[in-house]
Amino acid sequence: MQDVTHKGVTVVSHPLVQHKLTLMRDKSRSTKGFRQLLNEIGMLLAYEVTRDLPTELVEIETPLTTTMAPMIAGKKLVLAPILRAGVGFLDGMLSLVPSARVAHIGLYRDPDTLTAVEYYFKAPSDIADRLVIVVDPMLATANSAVAAIDRLKERGAKDIRFVCLLAAPEGIARLTAAHPEVRVWTAAIDDHLNDHGYIVPGLGDAGDRMYGTR
Repeated sequence: MQDVTHKGVTVVSHPLVQHKLTLMRDKSRSTKGFRQLLNEIGMLLAYEVTRDLPTELVEIETPLTTTMAPMIAGKKLVLAPILRAGVGFLDGMLSLVPSARVAHIGLYRDPDTLTAVEYYFKAPSDIADRLVIVVDPMLATANSAVAAIDRLKERGAKDIRFVCLLAAPEGIARLTAAHPEVRVWTAAIDDHLNDHGYIVPGLGDAGDRMYGTR
């Protein structure tokens, strides 16, 4: 089941997603447990964000006969995790779509200004011909998301979607204002951002909890 609560935003309310998210919010969750759950939710969110991929009929041979059956049409999609926390989604998504290409976008948040600073970017050369799914666990201020999508558009990307674990209303407003055509999938929309740009109630810093650097 899906609930669309903001224009262009889909909250994936599947019980498995919500259950795993609750486990991740618990501050006593181990690094190993947090990382495993993020991987699992990544797979479930990938299922939802790819629900409407175009298909075409191809001829195949089953053990019994020749038949026409659907396969995904067009060029393979691109998963674009925002480093470092976005990588936590990647394995789960690739296990569902193993033939996807991967772009890497290295950004960090300046602790004083909260602006996104780029330190790495690598993407397929024909990205303009592919669906690009940008991945980052937290849509907080949206500074990193907007910067990543800006960069992808500079490289020619036209069909872009954004997937996150948690979103803040402020982040949704900023992202949709900057890139209104980019649809968002998330497991939850939380209450607000605090003075340090963290989502409340949230789950803390996803990167620190995933890599044990708290």
